[in-house]
Amino acid sequence: MNPRIPEATVGRLPVYLRALLEAAESHILTLSSEALADRTGVNAAQVRKDLSHLGSYGTRGVGYDVEFLISQISRHLGLNQDRRVAIVGLGNLGQALAHYHGFPARGFRISAAFDADPAKIGQPIGDTIIRPITDLVNVVRREKVVIGLITTPPGVAQEVADCLVSAGVTSILNFAPTLIRVPGHVALRKVDLAIELQILSYYEQSSGVVPPAATGS
Repeated sequence: MNPRIPEATVGRLPVYLRALLEAAESHILTLSSEALADRTGVNAAQVRKDLSHLGSYGTRGVGYDVEFLISQISRHLGLNQDRRVAIVGLGNLGQALAHYHGFPARGFRISAAFDADPAKIGQPIGDTIIRPITDLVNVVRREKVVIGLITTPPGVAQEVADCLVSAGVTSILNFAPTLIRVPGHVALRKVDLAIELQILSYYEQSSGVVPPAATGS
C-alpha cells in the first residue's frame, strides 16, 4: 500500500473499484467523476481528489478510462498479487465466506480453513479442506497465508489471533463479536454485524435522520 495515500481514501478505493468493474462488465469505456460519484455515493469533488492520489486526473470532457483506472486501483490495493487467506471457524458465516466467488476475482485465494468440530474435519470447502485448529500454525506457514479471517465464537478469538500471528500472518479480519489485540506490525480490521444493525436501528427510530455513508468523508 502506498503510505502517501490517506487512510480515508484507501477505504474508498474498493468502492470505486467495484463500480468500475460493474461499468466494465457493461462495456462502458469511460466514466466522468460525476458518473463515478453517482455509482458510489461519493461526491464528485471527493472522487477527483481521491483519484489524484493515484496520479490519475482523467481527461477533461472525456473522463476516466475505466480499464486503466481498474488497473491503477488494483495495483495500489495489491490486488495484482496472489493473496492467500485462511478462514478460522467454519460455522454459517465462515462457510459463506469460503464459498464467496468474489474473492478469487479480486486476487484472494482461500488456501486454508480450520475448525474445532471433529465432524467438519476433512470436509472439502471451496478449493481446500477443513483442518483441525491444532494444525493451524504449520499449515498457515506452509501455505504462506498472509491474511486470516476469524469467524469463531468470541471466547476463542484471541487465542486464534495469537496463533495466526505466530504463524506469520500480518493481516487479520475479525468477525468475532469481541475485542482482540495484535502486535503493532499486524493490520487488524473488525466487522461486527450486530453493531452495524444496532446503528441502523437508531437511525430507523429517528425519523428523518439519514446515517452517514459507510465510505467515509
